[in-house]
Amino acid sequence: MTTVVTPTNSSEGVRWNLNDLYSGPDDPKLAEGLDRADGLAADFETAYRGQVNVPGGPSVETLLAALRDLEQLYDLMSRAGGYTSLAFAANTQDPAILNAQQRVQQRLTAVRNRILFFDLEWQAVEDEAAERLLADPRLADYAHSLRVERLYKPHTLSEAEEKIVNEKDISGTQAWRRLFTETTSALMIPVLKHGQTEKLTLDATLALMRDLDRPTRQAAHDALYETLATQEHLRAYIYDSIVQDRLTMDRLRHYPDPMAAQHLSNQIEPQAVETMMAVVEANYGLAHQYWRLKGRLLGLDKPTIYDQYAPIGQTSHKLSYTESQAIILDALAGFTPEFAAIARQFFDQSWIDAEVRQAKSGGAFCAGVTPSLHPYILCNYNDNLRDCLTVAHELGHGIHDVLSARRQNVFHYHPSLPVAETASVFAEITVFDHLVQRQASPSDQLALLCGTIEDMMATVFRQNVLTRYEQQAYAARASQRLSPDLLKQFWWDANAPYYGDALQMTEGYRWGWSYIPHFIGTRFYTYAYVFGELLVLALYTLYREQGASFVPGFIRLLESGGSAAPADLVKPLGIDLQDPQFWQKGFDELGRLITWAHRLADGALN
Repeated sequence: MTTVVTPTNSSEGVRWNLNDLYSGPDDPKLAEGLDRADGLAADFETAYRGQVNVPGGPSVETLLAALRDLEQLYDLMSRAGGYTSLAFAANTQDPAILNAQQRVQQRLTAVRNRILFFDLEWQAVEDEAAERLLADPRLADYAHSLRVERLYKPHTLSEAEEKIVNEKDISGTQAWRRLFTETTSALMIPVLKHGQTEKLTLDATLALMRDLDRPTRQAAHDALYETLATQEHLRAYIYDSIVQDRLTMDRLRHYPDPMAAQHLSNQIEPQAVETMMAVVEANYGLAHQYWRLKGRLLGLDKPTIYDQYAPIGQTSHKLSYTESQAIILDALAGFTPEFAAIARQFFDQSWIDAEVRQAKSGGAFCAGVTPSLHPYILCNYNDNLRDCLTVAHELGHGIHDVLSARRQNVFHYHPSLPVAETASVFAEITVFDHLVQRQASPSDQLALLCGTIEDMMATVFRQNVLTRYEQQAYAARASQRLSPDLLKQFWWDANAPYYGDALQMTEGYRWGWSYIPHFIGTRFYTYAYVFGELLVLALYTLYREQGASFVPGFIRLLESGGSAAPADLVKPLGIDLQDPQFWQKGFDELGRLITWAHRLADGALN
């Protein structure tokens, strides 16, 4: 007998309230907002076309007025686009939402095309005139964004060509991404549990791989990859199409390599990324050391891929959503009451969608829509300790967004991806520290410590693996189609150095590439997680050393949003991103935790 199951847990009914945006996909205010955006875009074009790229550059007054008009327009656009994206994530199968999302994408593309001239004209201003404007204190609130925009000059097409790219993306990469999300959210995976087959969502199936019972973990693993295998041609075709489209645009935009566009977006030097990744790979031995310890704790000669997140101890550390809320708020208050006060609003004002249900997007994210509005969090809460830390992570993003909105305009509201992980990882570690110090016994401490080490390793080592996988895929697509067999081999090759001979991969795991949304949404996204985790491990060491005096500087960092490049934001903290010794500090902290786990394990096993 097979039954379709949506797990019932303490997060049932915890859904966000999007009414601060719109009441629904058919809300007349949504159409009114789009009409207003059309009107503002038309007015903007009339006022400023031909007024920026002029001999000697525009006046400060003209440029400042244009930027302030764009702020108002971008706010409207962000609200419309943000609402449909959030509504789609909450229900990927609702026809009204799907129709609204398509309609909004088309309308916003038309608006973007109408104001596109401004960026092109600003890029074309002579360097001397641009530098004079950027140095004017009246433009200080916009200077970084304006400077970054000029970096895109070598990679920008003509206005007519840029408009064509925007139009074709609706039925191109955007459509492929939508298809991937819809098919992944619709997955119902038949998992054999205690003699009965239950059909579970992707997130519920992944949660079972952290189950105390090994046969259950293996059943979930086998069912997941057997199900993904039935869609391997569809998933490979989606990925192949997106990769080829991106490579085509790279060629037309004169990017030197497939990572260059993301490096530019992240405002980070390629050498800093390669230095970081090399240090990560030099520390794979730490992972092998931990997997061998994990095998001892589980009584296995060599753990298998479905054992890597197995809980240590007699329980699976179940936590209700309400318990998690109390733990998180208490932990954040211990760092600073300001963090706890901001986080409490997310719970009290229904800014979180935590319920596990069919057709909901998997995973977790925090969406900062616009600085004039609060952020929203989506997660899939399955009553376990890891989900408590996931909520803490996303609340860290939310706190970052709220603090950035205090000081920054829409141009600098969002930090670049590497720095975007700073507050989230810090909040997660803060909650972990709070929890581990309150465990009643060494065995309970060990259980919690192992889970956190595994999450850190997944963030540092596994995300590095994902980046190496993408590098192989993009390099290969320059000369051949990305077939399922090719992608499976790339996945295997990228993972093998991480697991080494300490943890055994299965044949089914070759399909592990096929459900990861980062590959589809933003290429080479994942190295930002490595950056954020290692940066925060170093910052948390400073916090342990400095105590309360650390807090004001950290808040200032978060309030800076995206108003400077990552290297400049962290420079006041004495950090050099191209120094391998800085990146090694993060592994020294991870090594300290693994040594602690060994000591606790020796006591538990002897």
